[in-house]
Amino acid sequence: MNHRLMYVMGPSGAGKDSLLDWLKNKLPAHAPIHFAKRTIDRPLQASGEQHESVDSATFERLKKEKSFAMHWQANGRQYGVRHAELEPLKQQHWLLVNGSRAYLPEALRQFDGMNVLHVSASAEILRTRLLARQRETLEVVEARVQRAVAFSVPPTCRCISVLNDSSLDEAGAVLMSALASLPDWPKF
Repeated sequence: MNHRLMYVMGPSGAGKDSLLDWLKNKLPAHAPIHFAKRTIDRPLQASGEQHESVDSATFERLKKEKSFAMHWQANGRQYGVRHAELEPLKQQHWLLVNGSRAYLPEALRQFDGMNVLHVSASAEILRTRLLARQRETLEVVEARVQRAVAFSVPPTCRCISVLNDSSLDEAGAVLMSALASLPDWPKF
């Protein structure tokens, strides 16, 4: 069952959300592929990832109630994936979970046999994209870039790596080709 779980991760600025949106738009409506909705302790944003928005106190309560199959902290926010979001796996469907690099060892422990999608970009591209957002200081941006450069995927996990340095269509084509080579990935 876990081999149909695709844990998606990558640094801020790599274009994870854009690539996942690209994939959603390319898949047929009937495809047995689902995208887990995350619970995040931040307000719902007008654009970007659709998520369940809760305040910090509610998130902590949900954690204590063991409502999450996965949960982690990243960039000053708390993220969780509720148990109900994993239901498609019980129906032998594929499930993509937008996760965190820091949580990867725990996810691998919990979901033996899962696949990993690592979306990355060169240091120069990450730096340019992060600075263009104008949300963080130059020091914070540089720290993020250095963490991304230092990160390496554990050699023991099954990983698809997509370098998203050029156009979204090019990265998407690489992703689609890699997914099509996976056992049990639906043929369209």
